Amino acid sequence: MPESEALTKVVLRDVTPEVSQHMLSDVSYLPGIQLGDFLLRFELEEPNEAVREIARRELRETPEVVNPAIEELRRLLEADKELYVPYERDAWLIRFLRPCKYYPESAYDLIKRYYSFKVKHYKHYEGLTPSKEQNVFNQNVLKVLPTRDQLGRRVLVLELGKKWNHNKCTLDEVFKGCVIFLEAAMLEPETQICGAVVIFDMDGLSLQQVWQFTPQFAKRIVDWLQECIPLRIKGLYILNQPFIFNMVFQLFKPLLQDKLRSRIAFFGHDRELLYKYINQKCLPDKYGGNLNIPDVSGAEWLELLMHCDKEFLAINSYGYKKNI
Repeated sequence: MPESEALTKVVLRDVTPEVSQHMLSDVSYLPGIQLGDFLLRFELEEPNEAVREIARRELRETPEVVNPAIEELRRLLEADKELYVPYERDAWLIRFLRPCKYYPESAYDLIKRYYSFKVKHYKHYEGLTPSKEQNVFNQNVLKVLPTRDQLGRRVLVLELGKKWNHNKCTLDEVFKGCVIFLEAAMLEPETQICGAVVIFDMDGLSLQQVWQFTPQFAKRIVDWLQECIPLRIKGLYILNQPFIFNMVFQLFKPLLQDKLRSRIAFFGHDRELLYKYINQKCLPDKYGGNLNIPDVSGAEWLELLMHCDKEFLAINSYGYKKNI
């Protein structure tokens, strides 16, 4: 039995009032994965002082700013007769205020874009839950690293080269898997503050796989990342890309605004350059790191996420009234 299988198991813990304020459902337990001595879990507790300092410095998160922003955003949403959203919940409002640095009008616009995107791409969002999207996780092309990086950011890894069998798992399935992961990340106060980075491991990308990328797919992804996701995406890191990856990037390049373009970095096989962006201590040995925690497979992540189906159903229950 591989070491990771021997050392990993799902454990459940009670949902406390501190945690439940961040959730839209009334689940009684939250899952975690025990990795030897380390417990990988949804981190819904209030962040520590170091993270709160980041929030004050980068997001203007002080009582003098936060409280009026919450009230103004609530007022804007209460007056909007087209949207059905849980505006009475402070934690939900903060989820959108943080990426907008507590400017309520900007957060209101983000909420409208977020739900408009769901309407436009309803085929990908309708009934979106982990239990309905098991294939992408079982293909093991999508996972989150078990610890944050040196800046407190969540790290999502997509392996879209030799590990990806495009005949068994479509790019649309990969997209829906990413949505599920990042919707879960949005619940976490520390991730709301510090953000997330995405690693694209393109090792072994083939020409047949390149043809799977279409202009329509590229536009959907860029629109989602640039305009609609209420999460601070701090970096898109491309690893092990072969020369033909340029054909893929050419689809995305004309759509990129300066802010997102500046956060894309290409590393190839240059590990030393990668370590300038993500500390070696925060990376698994697969990428030359020394993260001493058993690997978490996509199937193990699925087992954890399926305990949260009820929360995803609650997330899906909000939006523009005429489309619910």
